[in-house]
This record gives sequence, C-alpha cells and structure tokens, in this order.
Amino acid sequence: MGLIHIEMFATLDLVAQAPGGPEEDPVGFDFGGWQAPLIDEVSGQQVDAAYAGTDALLLGRRTYDIFAAHWPHQDDDFAALFNRIPKYVASRGTPDLSWEGSTQLDPDLVTAVREIREKHQHVTVVGSLNLVQTLLREKLFDRLDLWVHPIVLGSGKKVFDGGAVPTNIALLEPPVASPNGIVFLRYGIAEGTPETGDMTDLDG
Repeated sequence: MGLIHIEMFATLDLVAQAPGGPEEDPVGFDFGGWQAPLIDEVSGQQVDAAYAGTDALLLGRRTYDIFAAHWPHQDDDFAALFNRIPKYVASRGTPDLSWEGSTQLDPDLVTAVREIREKHQHVTVVGSLNLVQTLLREKLFDRLDLWVHPIVLGSGKKVFDGGAVPTNIALLEPPVASPNGIVFLRYGIAEGTPETGDMTDLDG
C-alpha cells in the first residue's frame, strides 16, 4: 500500500488559502500570494526534498487547473517530475484533462483514493484545500507536511475547516525553523483517537 502525503502551507492561524498568488483564489480573498514574501532558501530546500520519491499527484480541480496551465510550459526539475508522473483530479465537473497523464477520479472519492494508494508508492497532495479536508476527515492520509508561516491573516479558508475528526498524530521528526521564521512540521497519522485525562494525575 502506498503513501498519501499532504503538502500544506499555512499561516499561524492555519489559513491555507491561495498561498502562491492572487490568481489562485481571486474572489473574496484579499491576501492571495501571502507566502511569497516569506520564502527563503531553507524552506525552499525543504519543499524540494518533500517531493523525493513522488510517483503520482492527487489534486483538487482548482489546483489542477493552475498546475495544468503552468507546468507543461516550464523547464526545471519540478516541471520534469510533474509532467512525467500520473495526475489524478478530484472534481464533480468536467475538467480539461489535456495535461498528459491526467485522470479524473470517480465520484466515490474515498474508494478512488484507496485504489490510487494501491497503484503507487508515494502519492503527493498539493494545495487542494477541499480535497485535503476530505482526506483528513476520512483519515485517508499517511503524512502531513505543514509549513507554518509567521503571519496572521484573520480570514480565509483554514487547513481543518470542515475536515477535522478526532485523530492521533505523531511528529515524525524535529521541527525546523527557517531564517524567516517558517516552521516545518512533519506529522504522521497514528493509531486510535485522542484520550482525555486529568492534570492532577501528574502530581506527585
């Protein structure tokens, strides 16, 4: 069974909407592109390393459309990877699948993602907030890479909006802070659900 690996950029208040640019979500959100002023060499290298071993992309419709309009016309390592590997699109509509290697998922998303997991070793999910929230709710992920940026927006779609269920998460490696204050956190899904206790149990 393969790995479902979510890559997510978020603010300190966990807003993850349109980090890359205003065109990602141009209506009703004033902070599109909030990530760009904070990127530094360390966080850039972390993002590069996170894609090592990726053999398929799993994308929501909006992210897919942005990628399909951009990456086929680029000439770098990311473009070579993204253009070569299969792309799976979660959409209820009829996306243009002219980007080579693209396939629309069946409406039964949970079953479709499980089938993808059987076909590939390392499936990477980029952006695609609505899709991510479904994966979180269904616990259909293995790793969550979260880059927390040192800004607060106070508005926008958040990582766990509508996608949170009680889930145990394990930190897989020590957090790393970049020079600009971006904190990289790599989590893995763990067994069971959160337990409760009493702080008085710690006395004595």
